[in-house]
Amino acid sequence: MSKQGRQVGGHYARKRFGQNFLQDPGVILNIVSAVAPQEGQRLVEIGPGMGAITRLLLEAAGELDVVELDRDLIPKLQASCGALGELRIHQADALKFDFGELAGGDGKLRIVGNLPYNISTPLLFHLFAFLPQIEDMHFMLQKEVVERLCADVGDNNYGRLSIMTRYYCEAENLFTVPPEAFQPAPKVDSAIVRLVPKPDSARQARDPAHLRELVTQAFNQRRKTLRNTLKGRISVPELESLDIDPGQRPQELSLANYTAISNFLINQTDNN
Repeated sequence: MSKQGRQVGGHYARKRFGQNFLQDPGVILNIVSAVAPQEGQRLVEIGPGMGAITRLLLEAAGELDVVELDRDLIPKLQASCGALGELRIHQADALKFDFGELAGGDGKLRIVGNLPYNISTPLLFHLFAFLPQIEDMHFMLQKEVVERLCADVGDNNYGRLSIMTRYYCEAENLFTVPPEAFQPAPKVDSAIVRLVPKPDSARQARDPAHLRELVTQAFNQRRKTLRNTLKGRISVPELESLDIDPGQRPQELSLANYTAISNFLINQTDNN
């Protein structure tokens, strides 16, 4: 075996790109069925790999933009999928790619991807910056990450990622995908998540970056109570004035609670 990884379809899966190629026809059909692509929609696929999902998306929509980092895969994609519709290949790092450039006119982007596990969280936050131009997103992620994205208050998986995802989107865990659906097989289960951006009116934080920093600070010591995790930032009487019990732990607060704290702190700064 090459040092690059296992050979799949004449291509060596590269560990540094987090490549695990989807092979199971049933899983592929289930994913495409969940996306339900339609002709004329602005579909974008991140990390098309060997084109397992690409072919069906392109056939249904007639056109497709794909963002692929591995330049060795591009000729294979063009050869296997190019005749099925208008395939526009962008050889780029999705973490740095300007997805806003792909949105045209009134049409919003529908983004699909089997995301490398090692970049999934930073890539999600990168995409959140383009939400006004996105209709929905369907991603294959590590099952544990999907459970965190969709977790609610009090769940063991509830944390910073749950809260910030909930701030931007409605998240739905659609179904689990076993390791044997891939070549090479990962060591963990995967899952498909649907993310639908919330309207601006539903996002009440005055400064989302401040909210994210606040939530991160709180969960850095998730076993401690709020009076300790946010000590020096907000006092016990101030928390009580917001109807928040300072004896609660970070995982017991809702998105609305954190938004209220963040806005309170920003208002205090403005008034000083």
